[in-house]
Amino acid sequence: MIGNALKVEYLDKLRLPKKRRRYADVAPVSLGTIPTDWRELLVQWQRLGGNSRWETLIKKAGLAQKTTAETLLDWLLNNGWAVVDEARKHGGWWPCHVELRGQKAMRQQLGLPDVDDIAIQWQSLRAALQAEAENNASLLAMLSALDAMPTSRAINRATLVKSLLTWVKNERVGTCRDFSLFARTSTKEISTTEWAWLGANFDLAEFNIEQHTPLLLISANLLLHTSIGEINLATMPDFAALTPATVKSIQSIKSTVTDWILIENRTSFERVARNRHNNEGVIWLPGYPPNWWKESVNHLIKYAPAPAKVACDPDPAGIAIALSIIDLCKVIGVDSIAWKMSPHELENLVHKKSLSEFDQQQLAGLLKQDLPLELKTLAVYMLENQQKGEQEGYL
Repeated sequence: MIGNALKVEYLDKLRLPKKRRRYADVAPVSLGTIPTDWRELLVQWQRLGGNSRWETLIKKAGLAQKTTAETLLDWLLNNGWAVVDEARKHGGWWPCHVELRGQKAMRQQLGLPDVDDIAIQWQSLRAALQAEAENNASLLAMLSALDAMPTSRAINRATLVKSLLTWVKNERVGTCRDFSLFARTSTKEISTTEWAWLGANFDLAEFNIEQHTPLLLISANLLLHTSIGEINLATMPDFAALTPATVKSIQSIKSTVTDWILIENRTSFERVARNRHNNEGVIWLPGYPPNWWKESVNHLIKYAPAPAKVACDPDPAGIAIALSIIDLCKVIGVDSIAWKMSPHELENLVHKKSLSEFDQQQLAGLLKQDLPLELKTLAVYMLENQQKGEQEGYL
């Protein structure tokens, strides 16, 4: 493309230079007449920060737009919008780095927010989250991670976190799509990358967000009287799956359960559920219990009260989970004990694992608490023998 005469600066002092910089020493022209596909690509480039490797910009464009990207760069260079660093390769000059010039004017013409406005928005949003995170170590760590991100991305992620906290305050329960609709007004608006980031920083189940509608897995001889009819769990050959809404609709229960068994691992739950005695009720405990699970079990056992046996992995996390369930049973008003969680079960496991440094720290913290005797005995045994295991090996 014919354009303005370009300035050339060589970036090394070799007789045959290998690096140079090119730019047009003119005021940038209007972007108002550039083609739509150029504009869309330039918006993507601008959102990368305006100072990028050419390889990054080409990758952003994709193979289908490679020619468009090259043509756009040529136009930007000749019309005062870009400074291009080039390297000599294969007998010619090739772009290696691109700096977009006049970024304030460029963002304005592209309809993008001003960088200064973005910075102010980020500081305001960060201050609000800082106040929420005052006594929350995970939120404080998340804020530090956001500080290291490009500002626009940090704002997007922080806005998601703010929506997450509002979701909890409003006591909402739902699927990932429900939360996306709540946060972004569309069920598919949160990207896969953003979901991965949320999942890495937060236990979404604790925030009552599940991939799909969560299910309470249960095997028991119960006749549930709900607001719209009866459900006879005794007719199920192995176990039933109840949504939180179904459990919430229960108004009374006819029960023969004299013992509840709450089991952490799905495989062990299914084994015990299929071989339970008629007077036993078995419920799957999905790790650290999310709020929907605790609310459902509270509602269910309130109408079918009986002592509970809590069976979790013989490892530090298992002890912490069992302790949380024993505390929940106190709130419900039923007795509970740790079941199949003695040193004997761990000792007889064929396959055991060594404790990690984190495991040891967790055990040390647990032993500072007022643990039930059976859990304290297991914790001491694990520390002394530096071993942990999984309940699937014996239950």
